[in-house]
Amino acid sequence: MKGTGVSQGIGHGPAYILTASVPEPPAGQTYPGEAQEEKERALAALKQVAGALEARGDLAGGEAKEILQAQALMAEDPGLIVGVKSLIDGGLAAPRAVYEAFGKYREMLAGVGGYLGERVADLDDIRDRVIAHLTGQPLPGVPAAAAEPYVLIARDLAPADTALLSKDVVAAFVTEEGGPTSHTAILARSMGVPAVVACPGATTIPPGALVLVDGLSGEVRLEPSDDEVSGLVGAQAARQAAIAAVRGPGRTKDGHPVPLLANVGGPEDLDRALVNGAEGVGLYRTEFLFLDRAQAPALEEQEDAYRAVLDAFPGGKVVVRTLDAGADKPLAFLKASAPEPNPALGERGLRMFKLHPEVMAVQLAALAAAAQGSEAELHVMAPMVATAEEARWFAAACRTAGLASAGVMIEVPAAALRADSLAQVADFFSIGTNDLAQYTFAADRQVGALAGLQDPWQPALLDLIAATAGAASDNGRPCGVCGEAAADPLMACVLAGLGVTSLSMGATALPAVRAALAAHTLGECELAAQAARGQQTALHAKAAARSNLPGLSELGL
Repeated sequence: MKGTGVSQGIGHGPAYILTASVPEPPAGQTYPGEAQEEKERALAALKQVAGALEARGDLAGGEAKEILQAQALMAEDPGLIVGVKSLIDGGLAAPRAVYEAFGKYREMLAGVGGYLGERVADLDDIRDRVIAHLTGQPLPGVPAAAAEPYVLIARDLAPADTALLSKDVVAAFVTEEGGPTSHTAILARSMGVPAVVACPGATTIPPGALVLVDGLSGEVRLEPSDDEVSGLVGAQAARQAAIAAVRGPGRTKDGHPVPLLANVGGPEDLDRALVNGAEGVGLYRTEFLFLDRAQAPALEEQEDAYRAVLDAFPGGKVVVRTLDAGADKPLAFLKASAPEPNPALGERGLRMFKLHPEVMAVQLAALAAAAQGSEAELHVMAPMVATAEEARWFAAACRTAGLASAGVMIEVPAAALRADSLAQVADFFSIGTNDLAQYTFAADRQVGALAGLQDPWQPALLDLIAATAGAASDNGRPCGVCGEAAADPLMACVLAGLGVTSLSMGATALPAVRAALAAHTLGECELAAQAARGQQTALHAKAAARSNLPGLSELGL
């Protein structure tokens, strides 16, 4: 079978097929008692599920904590609770009321795309958990223990099912749905577990069958021979040894510096970053401080959290993204100015700060206070900036707060197309390739059928990256990439060739990217980038780039 490899490595073991087993409650299902009692039962189940998700997130830490905290907030969404109560008042039993209330949200969001695609899958998972609590059914889940690591296979994987897994338990993930930036892909990379997504027919694999997963090529082999297993495992060991032999800061073979930074979602990610040789932080997501709150954290609490990251990299660079709220990350204390039919295109990121400037003022003040006396180099950037006017407004706010470096994320095609204007008012750029691809191609990052349009090798996306990096260079501004594309060793070389000045990624990807850059000159990277942009398809672009980067084959990448 063939899917999209999203987390490199070789994994093999018996197949465990994860299937949903919480049936839909009967249509028109009613309850025998009082409405108030039924409503209390429903609210208790929602609260129990939310608490369980938060607890799992706290145990897992890192990326998983952020994702699960967002799910917990969804379970107790005020609008959802009103819908459940109203349906119970209309005579429906709690399980059916929950099913229909979630269904209304699902119907509204299913066709929207963008970030909201993630929320549809999350809604389904929360709904099933609540109904299971109400009906006394067991939840579908992964095996608690196994004689050997297994390959976990599913139509899609809920973060709650996978957040607490480790390489000691699961050898690889394979899903029929999802894309390169889906939750499954992000969690697999953070765990260092091989993963393949968008693999049609994966759930037809017989339970217990031996499966070999190549997270680089996307191949899934059934009942491989002993020779196949030993050959691929041996090649993987040789590859890891070659990669581990390359140390030091990121640079090309001829000495051109390309600093390699880590994406950090919370304190738990710092250890991974340091172990894998990160030179700093290229994307510090501050959402984890805000997600499970009824109100924004106080200045002192934020200051302590930011200082912990700065202290971890004395002399290094730390790029902090200000609060990216809205869309799939709703916060109780931040409301849009009006109901939004498409929140992914609504008041999120910097636009939400304009509605709630007091929240931004506290965050910027906390960052400035944390930077006082720090040996790290602090840079602050705003998400979802579309125009030079927005960039100028944010930069002025940073200056007022006493912050020396104010940049913007390039996630909207308009910002990439007018990057020259933005570079005249922003101190640096950071390209978020995940959102830039999503908005450029109108392709939901969670829909497996659209994974090809989320492919960072799409020539149109490469053109936007090149235009942004070129405008930054013309204005003497640095331009990094902090999207998932930076974690691909081949793409990392191409990004360097396009003029990107730093790369930030999940920490486990750093060694392979470091080795790939060290195996090629800047000139080879530039030729590879030029060849890729000259193609018509993502497949041909990737092949053209690889043909100009011979050192990758020597590394087994």
